[in-house]
Amino acid sequence: MLTRFLATAGALALTTGLALAQTTAPTAPTAPGTAPATTAPATTAPAATADAKDMKEWQAAKLAKVSLADAIATAEKKDGNGRAIDADFEKADSKNPTHWSIKVVYPDGKLVEHGINADTGELYKSENQPIERYFTRLKVADFNNAKVSLKDALAIAEKQAGGGKAYEAEVEREGSAVAYEIKVALADNEKEVKVGPDGQIMKD
Repeated sequence: MLTRFLATAGALALTTGLALAQTTAPTAPTAPGTAPATTAPATTAPAATADAKDMKEWQAAKLAKVSLADAIATAEKKDGNGRAIDADFEKADSKNPTHWSIKVVYPDGKLVEHGINADTGELYKSENQPIERYFTRLKVADFNNAKVSLKDALAIAEKQAGGGKAYEAEVEREGSAVAYEIKVALADNEKEVKVGPDGQIMKD
């Protein structure tokens, strides 16, 4: 009886030992003085983001690190007495980085287009432009006498759109004053808001 019990116990121990040997992964030997190697958990590579050049303009504009309002402030400081009247977001090309194109008019009638890097805020170019090429019905006095600046109109439009990001602004004549048409990039679309010379939202 005792002999059979010992034989059964020995067989059980042998079976358990084999099972442990099969389920325990072997570890590679390590050099003296070094810590045992550990296996890092598998990680999933992040999904690639869409290239800005393949995005619509309003989508790419949302990625700009420098806001349109800040770009306008930089452009207007260039010579100290200019007033921004037109703004566009431009994606990078072979000659230019992604930038804000800001047109600024000066009291003497000069119109200058400033390029502001949309990622760094740097003013990297300034080019004189013929004002008649862009504004056939508007005079310099119309811009200088405007009660609402382009920067103010941007803030009004963004609020009206529900907190989006303004990325384009055009000026037009409204009666004897200046009004602004502003495009605002939202979460999944864009919205155009028209701001009148008194700062009020205008209906189309």
